[in-house]
Amino acid sequence: MFFVPVQRARAVSRAGLVGAVCASLMACTAVPRAPLAHLPLQQAWFEEQAVLYVTTDVSDRRVAQAKGANFAPLLEQALQDASGRAAGRAGATARVYGFVNFKQASVFASAPEPVGAGNLSRSYSPLWQLAEVRWLQPAQARELRSEEAVLAAAEQGLLTVTPTRVVLNCPIVSIPGHGALPGVSVDPR
Repeated sequence: MFFVPVQRARAVSRAGLVGAVCASLMACTAVPRAPLAHLPLQQAWFEEQAVLYVTTDVSDRRVAQAKGANFAPLLEQALQDASGRAAGRAGATARVYGFVNFKQASVFASAPEPVGAGNLSRSYSPLWQLAEVRWLQPAQARELRSEEAVLAAAEQGLLTVTPTRVVLNCPIVSIPGHGALPGVSVDPR
């Protein structure tokens, strides 16, 4: 049989009472939950995989208006000397390939792997330098789903890739079947 001395039993019960009172007081004074925001998700491609992202800010006013985003001219300062930077090389920005004469989702050069705080990709950045992709013969255009496919088509002379000074803040928030940021839910409309 287990015996607790009377003084210790009173201390334990007082501690339990104090803990219960503190917990109930904290529940009454808890900070209210932040409101939820519903943002339009866009689909893009990364290494043949669909990824979902949001566009919040763009360094070019015209592109910001077209994307329904904040005009943020200071984002352009995130660009290093992009003229000598190799595709896929880590920096403040990564490349996003946008197609100007063929309707298809953008292609990202990197993605968080996995999405969230456990990301192991050292090349992922939510800041993207826009590279315009133009098919030379639009009749030959086809959907491309990776940076490698875009660069291979450019090497074959099928399209041109022109880096711009436009920087977009487009964090990837979900990779279907492979995780999402906490709190992100995808409405399958």
